[in-house]
Amino acid sequence: MSEKQAGLNGAYYGPSIPPKRDSYQSVGRGGGPLGCCCSCIFGLVFKLIFTAIVFMGLAFFVFWLIVKPNRVKFHVTDATLTQFNFSSDSNLHYNLALNLTIRNPNKKLGIYYDRIEARANYEGQRFSTITLTPFYQGHKTTNVLNPLFTGQQLLVGSNLQSEYQKQTSAGVYEIEMKLYLRIRFKFGRIKTGKFKPRVECDLKVPLSTNGNSATTFETKRCKIDYFKAI
Repeated sequence: MSEKQAGLNGAYYGPSIPPKRDSYQSVGRGGGPLGCCCSCIFGLVFKLIFTAIVFMGLAFFVFWLIVKPNRVKFHVTDATLTQFNFSSDSNLHYNLALNLTIRNPNKKLGIYYDRIEARANYEGQRFSTITLTPFYQGHKTTNVLNPLFTGQQLLVGSNLQSEYQKQTSAGVYEIEMKLYLRIRFKFGRIKTGKFKPRVECDLKVPLSTNGNSATTFETKRCKIDYFKAI
């Protein structure tokens, strides 16, 4: 009996076949109609954004070729300081008159100055703010503005008095004027949206007493930043 069993067991039946697994698809791994739909949407959105960027870039380039815009130029051509002194209670008494020229060198661009706010600073502290009259500036024209700062303002600081004494001895004060603008450009009948550039003018103004001063004021060109936040 054992021999027959041995003969039977000696037969070769081949390797064992693993059991068949149930096929299924995991949800949320990019397969199926939902994943395909999301991929199509993202691809379409990307193409639309890319096309819009390219179109805007080409439009800006063509506009620049046609208009060839130049920066507007700001200069303080004259400054008269007849009062600039501290009282015992740390109030600064001041009287400062400026001549400011604005030159539009563009042949095809006009500029609407919808808001002009002028601020006067001393040693990093603002002591006066005024608003100038809005106006329109045509092509290749120069306009003159006359900011006048007068009044008194409390100023305090650790180094303020020492710097003030040094400048008083020299007879020349370092005053900064800033312009905060809201402007629009005009090209033909087209008007752009609003821009908010900032103009900075670092001035060295001599004190004038009875019409006499230690030195003469030198014209100062101002810096303009079209994209600085106000």
